[in-house]
Amino acid sequence: MKLSAIVALIEEKSQAVKALWDDADEKGTDPDRDTVMKLNKEIEELEKQALDARELEASRARNDGRLAEFRAVAPGARPPMPGGGGDKVAAAVRHSLGQQFMDSPEWKDYIKLIAPTGQVSERQRVHSPKLVVPTSIKALITGLDDASGGAFVETDYTGIYESLGRRPLTIRDIISVRTTSSDLVQYVRQLTHTNAAAAVAEATATAGGSGVKPEGDWTFGPYTATVKTIAEWAAITKRALADAGQMRGIIDQELRADLAEKIEDEILTGDGTGEHFAGIDAVSGTQDQAWSTNALTTTRKARTLVRTVGRAVPTAYVMNPTDWETMDLLQDNEARYYFGGPAVLGQPRLWGLPVVEAEAQPVGWGWVADWRKAVLWDRQEAMISVSDSHSDFFIRNLVAILGELRAAFGVVRPSAFVEIDLTA
Repeated sequence: MKLSAIVALIEEKSQAVKALWDDADEKGTDPDRDTVMKLNKEIEELEKQALDARELEASRARNDGRLAEFRAVAPGARPPMPGGGGDKVAAAVRHSLGQQFMDSPEWKDYIKLIAPTGQVSERQRVHSPKLVVPTSIKALITGLDDASGGAFVETDYTGIYESLGRRPLTIRDIISVRTTSSDLVQYVRQLTHTNAAAAVAEATATAGGSGVKPEGDWTFGPYTATVKTIAEWAAITKRALADAGQMRGIIDQELRADLAEKIEDEILTGDGTGEHFAGIDAVSGTQDQAWSTNALTTTRKARTLVRTVGRAVPTAYVMNPTDWETMDLLQDNEARYYFGGPAVLGQPRLWGLPVVEAEAQPVGWGWVADWRKAVLWDRQEAMISVSDSHSDFFIRNLVAILGELRAAFGVVRPSAFVEIDLTA
């Protein structure tokens, strides 16, 4: 099955699971457990097939590329000599040892002696002279000395750079991301709502209270998110910047990655003081779900709060990888894994929702929410600039490489976010 078809099936079955949970929430019941488990199992198997299909497509693409390169080379062509020096050595490389044997004067004289007519008699004994291998070939075979074959060995500079590694960033992918051209972003929250809708009888008189329609009530409040600047810089010598072509690219990449990591930290745990975002943990009006019986019961109750109190459709759980590991290893009384065990691959799911692992989320606490109600406004995406005007950098041949971005963050419906206590 093609990758596109597998992806379509995954989406179809995911929507089916979501529909079951939504229908159950509307009715105040739980969906059929066997049906949900069956669909989740099918989704996990499809995701495994998708991984295999992606790997197969990548392998085919690599093979096609190699085949194209092979066909582009003319038959019999040989790669040029690295370094380009030494006619004798180059000739030795171009001709095999057998070819040199056939071309040697000793062999030609001997073959004339035993086969003057060009044919060797069946009774003729054949014992060729020893071939003197050219010195250049001997030197090339050893190849360890710069004074011989080693002089033609060039270092292969791959350009590969391996960093220390970074945590995967996941939160920006599940929240709403927009842009702004101002340093202040204002939005409005609905604070209260009184639903007075009722069935009303037809008026029976022109005066009095008959036929009067009830009045509903709403209150609103304006909120402002201030654009904050997140920045970092590093120093480098001009010589290093000029001599190592990839150095600037490395620094660009590292600076941008540092800024992206900081944004994720601020979204989840910014305390709102000074130049920090008012992150989700610091926003007033979010809900709390205390530990209840066990981790599975607790996380399910939190999902219900998003729906019934937050009046929102939850889109994902967010947990620290350590907490999700604890959940993933849960077993029933017969030592069977609730979440399929080590043989199951694919997107983690809990109560019909995807689980997003975020290292910026503190251990022992998680969230379930409609993450679309959290908004990041980009004022200025990450930019890199270079200057020697910092301090005495000009006279020391140093430059400062600065990375910075500007953004604002806000939670437009705090009640759609439920913080979960995952500690028994």
